[in-house]
This record gives sequence, C-alpha cells and structure tokens, in this order.
Amino acid sequence: MTGTHDTTILVIGRMNPHVVERIDRTFRMERMEIGDPALVTPELAALVRGIAASGAVSAQFMDALPNLEIIANFGVGYDNVDAVHAGKAGIMVTNTPDVLTEEVADTALGLLIDTVRELPQAQAWLKAGKWEREGNYPLTKLSLRGRTVGIFGLGRIGKAIARRIEAFGLPIAYHNRHQDNEVAYDYYPSLPALAEAVDTLIVAVPGGLGTEKAVNAQVLGALGANGVLINIGRGTVVDEEALIEALGNGTIAAAGLDVFADEPHVPQALIDLPNATLLPHVASASQATRRAMADLVVDNLIAWFEDGVALTPVPQTAGVKRRG
Repeated sequence: MTGTHDTTILVIGRMNPHVVERIDRTFRMERMEIGDPALVTPELAALVRGIAASGAVSAQFMDALPNLEIIANFGVGYDNVDAVHAGKAGIMVTNTPDVLTEEVADTALGLLIDTVRELPQAQAWLKAGKWEREGNYPLTKLSLRGRTVGIFGLGRIGKAIARRIEAFGLPIAYHNRHQDNEVAYDYYPSLPALAEAVDTLIVAVPGGLGTEKAVNAQVLGALGANGVLINIGRGTVVDEEALIEALGNGTIAAAGLDVFADEPHVPQALIDLPNATLLPHVASASQATRRAMADLVVDNLIAWFEDGVALTPVPQTAGVKRRG
C-alpha cells in the first residue's frame, strides 16, 4: 500500500484501472470483490474511511464500517448504493454526472438510428456476402421521418438527448415527476399519457424502487404498433417479460436497449428477437469518458478529505457534513 494520505480507501468491485492507480498513489488502498459485511475484518472496520464503488454498497455494509465518511460511486446511476441510509448515517455519497452526459446522449441517438433503420442487420447482410449474392438489403419498415419522440426523464442526459432530437427536426415531449418550466417541450403528467402521445419512447431515468418496471405492458400498449422503445437509463425500468411479449406479438415495432435488468445476463428470448437491437451497456464506454469518470471519483475523495466538501454529492446526502 502506498499513498500521500494515511486515509484508507476501500475499492469495491471491478473498478476502472485509472481509479485504482490514482487511489493507490494518493491513499492507503484496500480491495474487496463484493461489499459483503461478513468479509469486513476488525482491522478494516477500524481503518476504512472512504469507499470507491462500482458494485453494491448496502446499509449493512455501511454499518460494518463505523468510520466510513464517503462513498464515491463510479457512474451517474447510484441505485446500487443505499443513499437514503447513507444520508441518515451521515455518510456522503457522490456520483459522476456531467462528464458522461454527452457520450451517453450520442449513444442514445446512435441506438435509435440503428434500431429504426436496422443498420447492424444491414452490415451483417453485407459481411455475409448477401449483398453480392442476393441483392440489396430489404427496405426498412421504419424511419425516423414523421416520428414524435417522448423522453422519460428530462435530466442532464435527457436534455442532451432532446437537443440532438431537435436537430433531427422531430417534435419532443417528456414525462418527469415534475414539470420543467425551463423547457418548451410538451409535458405529460404520467408515463402512459406520454406513451399514448408519441411513437418513440426514450428512457433516461435512473433505477430504483421509484422507477422499477415503470415501462410495463400498459405503457408499451399505449406506445402502439409503430412504437419504438430506447433504453439507456437502467434495465430495471423496463418490464423485460412484458417487452419480450410486446416485441413478439407486434404490440410495438422495435426496441433498442443498452441496459438490462440482470446484467450481464440478457434473456435468450430477447436476444432471439429480430426487432431488438442490443448493446452490452456501452453508452459511456469510451476511453476518454471513462477516464473523466474515474478522475471525478478520486477527485471527490480528495476534496472530501482535504477540504471537507464533495464535488458531486447525490441529493440524498447533499446536507451531510464532514465529521470533526
């Protein structure tokens, strides 16, 4: 173990190598594959004051570390961390917003185009030699032209997606818990009402109990037979069984997904559907963006222990003050 701080930081899960390198250089580092309270030794319990996490951090795990002050989560989504419990326990939680916004929004648009125009299938047609043997790839049934886009979750990423959709000349509507008076897009107070009004639904909300299976059979039915679903939020937001059924029986036309309910497992029934375009959770997965996320994880830890402030606190812990 090396470092310029005596503070011990516990790294949980398969962490980005740049995070590990910077923490090892700056703090005393310990590592753990999973956040299991049964694995916490008395020595760890006494030493650990910070966590860098890319895996789950439960209330029980926090309670097993009595000197824990901060959890720096790698990713903008932090539903894997019990932030409500952390706030009550006086533990700061940070995430990595902003630095991945544009990259994820770019991917959302790429996934939308791939899904509607069947670009991966067209590439496979060419690479298999079918263009030369059988002729042109079949005309796609779907097009972006004439579509109306609904965004479920008009936060940082949702707004970045909306800006790109505007450039495509398509009308935009949205559903949030509350109306955003800073935008002129049409607001719908419920998700089914939004789905009824549009034919393209882009999911950009975080996971958690408040959004679990929010895109259900009712919402998919409201989206309709010409409907396209794109999800770059969290896999838990979509009822996968209902989606598989809707894609299979023509309730909606197509779906493009970058996230899934039980990653990295993807249901075989979903893989087998010809109208499902699937990516292995790569929306922010460029070297530049992941390095920026990694730096923000470590910068939050440094700011906390050197200046007593967090750079990007999550709402549930925004009022937490450093002890002592």
